[in-house]
Amino acid sequence: MLRALLALALVVACLSSDVHFGEIDVYNFGVLSTTRAQSGNLDPELYVLSPEVLNALKQGLPIVALESTVISHGMEYPHNVQTGKDLEHIIRSYGVTPATIAILDGKIHIGLTESQLDLLGQLGHSAIKTSRRDIAALIAMGATGATTVAATSWIAHQAGIKVFVTGGLGGVHRGYEQTMDVSADLRELGRTPIAVVCAGVKSILDIGRTLEYMETEGVTVVAFNTTDFPAFFTPSSGFSASMRLNTTEQCANLIAPNGALNVGSGIVIGVPIPSEYAAETETIEAAIQQAIEESISQHISGRDVTPFILKRVSELTQGKSLAANIALIKHNAHIGAQIARDLHNLKSQKTSPKDSPSKYLDAAEKPNVVIIGGATVDITGQSTSKAIPYTSNPGKVSHRFGGVGRNIAEAVHRLGGQGSVNLVSLVGNDANGGIFEIAY
Repeated sequence: MLRALLALALVVACLSSDVHFGEIDVYNFGVLSTTRAQSGNLDPELYVLSPEVLNALKQGLPIVALESTVISHGMEYPHNVQTGKDLEHIIRSYGVTPATIAILDGKIHIGLTESQLDLLGQLGHSAIKTSRRDIAALIAMGATGATTVAATSWIAHQAGIKVFVTGGLGGVHRGYEQTMDVSADLRELGRTPIAVVCAGVKSILDIGRTLEYMETEGVTVVAFNTTDFPAFFTPSSGFSASMRLNTTEQCANLIAPNGALNVGSGIVIGVPIPSEYAAETETIEAAIQQAIEESISQHISGRDVTPFILKRVSELTQGKSLAANIALIKHNAHIGAQIARDLHNLKSQKTSPKDSPSKYLDAAEKPNVVIIGGATVDITGQSTSKAIPYTSNPGKVSHRFGGVGRNIAEAVHRLGGQGSVNLVSLVGNDANGGIFEIAY
């Protein structure tokens, strides 16, 4: 009888989900989403989230990811750092959290401080240009790297971030039939459901083949407020996009079902460069052609091609291309932040109680549930070979959520038919506690 009474005391039907018990945290299982599935498994030994990003994830607020290669490899110091700070300021002005991504001393950072931005800017090309294939290697070496579109897309997706702003997208390089040189950005977008807001594909690339490759990968290509897909410095590439959308709300309405359907591939939203900077198109295009010829004669290849060409074009145009580059990526930040905000508003509307499947139940049949109990992070170590006693052995360590109270709360939520499901638990103020807070 006593056990039954204790169980009833722990699982309580209450009228309000806004419950606070001093310093004890309350987690609402009724708002579980794909963010839990992604960010809930971030290993604190590998990931460092800034307090701003951590709070946004915890509260379900809109976030925009930013790459760091544009800081270390895309521009010279101090223009690069100032641009990075300006992008974050623009995104915050829309009530959206910026999350600049980089690898610092072997840790994946999602959200950077101003001093970390400055560090990357001063390192320049000394920071390793990091694509998806390089992430594990940099962590193993404890190295510092600036993430490309491919690496940033993958990392952002792990954290449940849906929108990513950058300057231009990589693609199929000219002379592909001899070099087989295709940017990893395209392959990543074929397997990562994220929306990349950019100024299209850099005009140094084979744009026609790039669009064909994205079609093969199942990537949705959108031209924003135009029919022609933009080409970085040029508002029109001469190639049509597969879809035209005229507002940020329409873009959000596309992103939402792409995620809900688990299509698995991404979306490219091509935003033309502002018209006042497009006037320099002919001068910039001539400089690009010269820079391409110089890169060939100097046998520059692979990941070094784009940084070389962008730097050389800036020199040949006496800085006009740099001004255009900064203008277009800032413009993209304005558009991307609005898309993220609209996507958040759309999700808020769709997850409101009136739109929930449980609306067909009477109010009396939908009790709000509070569960008081333990929440833990289970750390499991396992040898990857036959263990040798009394010495170190190679192995792997995994982190999983546990705790009787937490497990019951998730089980009740999955059963459905109730209002909100809340867990009241003590959580430590450490790395594991922080990861737990992201998920709920």
